[in-house]
Amino acid sequence: MKRSHVLATLLAVASLFVTSCGTSDSIKSLYLTSTGTSNGGFYNLPGVDATLQLKVYAVYNSGKQIDVTNSSTWTVTPICCDQDGNDLPAYGPDSVPISTTGLMTGVALLCTWTDAITTTGCTGTQTSCPANPPIWEYTGYYQTSASYRGFNSQPVGIGVGSVASKNSPAGGCGPS
Repeated sequence: MKRSHVLATLLAVASLFVTSCGTSDSIKSLYLTSTGTSNGGFYNLPGVDATLQLKVYAVYNSGKQIDVTNSSTWTVTPICCDQDGNDLPAYGPDSVPISTTGLMTGVALLCTWTDAITTTGCTGTQTSCPANPPIWEYTGYYQTSASYRGFNSQPVGIGVGSVASKNSPAGGCGPS
């Protein structure tokens, strides 16, 4: 009887080694997403003090995803300009800050969108006029990505619509 317990114990230990041999559940990539107004994968901060909740997920080889937002660092690069052609303000507390929990807030008074020009629905002698309803296009945006344990997420574009667009007949700035 003693032999059978010893043999059973050895078999149990051996099976643990065999089943875990060669497997590793390490991080494969990062995925950045946001809850908020999106236009084909581009996001908008629609109004003064508008927010987007950014979320960063570590994607493991096994397929599991773990939220690592609170442990991530952010890289934000202004791309191009506002609706007047002025350079976008640098990332920081006075433009589009991101909290440690991933909450991005539109602080700067900007419109980084324009209503696409079309020739339909114009009145009078106009040969071109803004689309109504608006067809929003970026004039500039904040390219945002996250880093965690040496991995970088894909970038996402975030526009700011905290002042009215100059050429939108519907008012506002960007998708809402």
